[in-house]
Amino acid sequence: MIARTLRLLSQLMELQEENPFKIKSVANAAFKVDKSPVKISDLSLEQLEKVDGLGKSIALKVDELNRTGTIEELTQLLALTPAGIVEMLSIKGLGPKKVQIIWKQLNIESIGELYYACNENRLVEAKGFGLKTQEEIKKVIEFTMSNVGKLLYSQAEVLNDAILMGLNTIPSVNKVSTAGQFARKCDIIDNLIFVLETSNEAEVVSILQNDENFAGSLTSENTWLGTYHNFSIELKFCNEADYAWNMFVSTSSETHLNEIANVKPLESLKSLTTAEEIYKSVNWPYILPELREDWNLEKLQSIDQQNLIRLEDLKGTIHNHSTYSDGIHTLKEMAVYCKELGYEYLGICDHSKSAFYANGLTEDRLLLQHQEIDKLNQELAPFRIFKGIESDILYDGSLDYADEILASFDLVVASVHSLLKMTKEKANERLIQAIENPFTTVLGHPTGRLLLAREGYPIDHQLIIDACSANNVVIELNANPLRLDLDWRWIDYALSKNVMISINPDAHRKEGYHDMKYGVNVARKGGLTKNMCFNALSAVEIAEKFVSKKSLIKS
Repeated sequence: MIARTLRLLSQLMELQEENPFKIKSVANAAFKVDKSPVKISDLSLEQLEKVDGLGKSIALKVDELNRTGTIEELTQLLALTPAGIVEMLSIKGLGPKKVQIIWKQLNIESIGELYYACNENRLVEAKGFGLKTQEEIKKVIEFTMSNVGKLLYSQAEVLNDAILMGLNTIPSVNKVSTAGQFARKCDIIDNLIFVLETSNEAEVVSILQNDENFAGSLTSENTWLGTYHNFSIELKFCNEADYAWNMFVSTSSETHLNEIANVKPLESLKSLTTAEEIYKSVNWPYILPELREDWNLEKLQSIDQQNLIRLEDLKGTIHNHSTYSDGIHTLKEMAVYCKELGYEYLGICDHSKSAFYANGLTEDRLLLQHQEIDKLNQELAPFRIFKGIESDILYDGSLDYADEILASFDLVVASVHSLLKMTKEKANERLIQAIENPFTTVLGHPTGRLLLAREGYPIDHQLIIDACSANNVVIELNANPLRLDLDWRWIDYALSKNVMISINPDAHRKEGYHDMKYGVNVARKGGLTKNMCFNALSAVEIAEKFVSKKSLIKS
């Protein structure tokens, strides 16, 4: 929050044409705070002044923010700036200079007006805006508009837990559970649904109506429709006898319910008291909530539900970063914390040298890192650190080191980080070239998407998975809740081609390891079983896999 606030302050200062030196120092402070391993909100003014990149004047601002929740200078700048202009600063590709032109020269003060101007071809009239820029802005606005009112699963989780906690304090609520998309562990959530067994519906409604965090009303179907902190929610009231039925209906996708209805009318199942009984009555196996999506019975029967991957099955994590590139914590701190969490091994895959924006590793610094890994492996044994790299896939599909350097790693995660605007043909060509490189162990975050923020580059998933199958390359399911890439809908095809999936948090700080659970959630949706999850292998087993892969290169 502090980093975001300072970043906004620097943007508004630039928008209002304040001193460039001050702008740069605030922007630099935002970057330093974001990368700081120390919890800035816990520091005193004296301690803040000693934080690298802050200095006395910005330390005062941060201290003010910590104490009051705001910065007076920011408040003043916000008062001078239309709300729509502030919102415009969040559009990818629109920095303060371009927003200033849109505002001052074109007299546009909202994203809606900006979108209309793009459709009217007006942006090309302004200095620094061409037809290509106008089209890119239009696409970003359309993407943003299509995602209004949606949250990442990890964001919805915070609201879900708060709502459950509040509802459980109401005396007349006997039982309450989350249903809907959240229960199915969807990667994107556009509403939260709860089923409440209550002995006094009126009391619950009255409490909700007097809670400033809730807004809404009761419908004739015994359902409260409204919002919690402006996010869409539904509360379905029922008695004990109807609880299982309401949970089943509210959790299952429409397609899943239609598949059931094709066997037996849904109305005839209402009297059943458990989900198990409901499935048994239509001669289906019990289907876990996360699998109740758009699959038919034949597909669902092919999934080994008893052996779906679980968080406790993961023995280690192989794609993570340290301060050697753009991580927050040192290699030792990352390793020790990983070990404390109960994992057997850590793959450290800092960025390669072309990733200058992420302090990518030169050959000399790689040598230093490998020496430290050797030392830590002795110190932390039997815990194992594997020498890895996240090698940039360059525009021609080559990897970012000479073969003799690539040969020094235990594993190579090959990922695209730059020049993301590609045709499907170019993206396929680029990825396949990297997959066919004999040193590639894992294809990292295959589409480069950022959920609710950036569409991934287009790829032919079947073609890419086929290439991984042919070249013995593992595909990553990046567990960062912003990515969750590979998309869960393609796990089934990967498994059919005998391609293993590796669930990795892509952690840039110790706390990032906890994102593993989000990767597991969507892996289960795709039917990933323990035996096909790469990092469900033990340290010994995965080391053997790395050696086996490298032996093929030598032969």
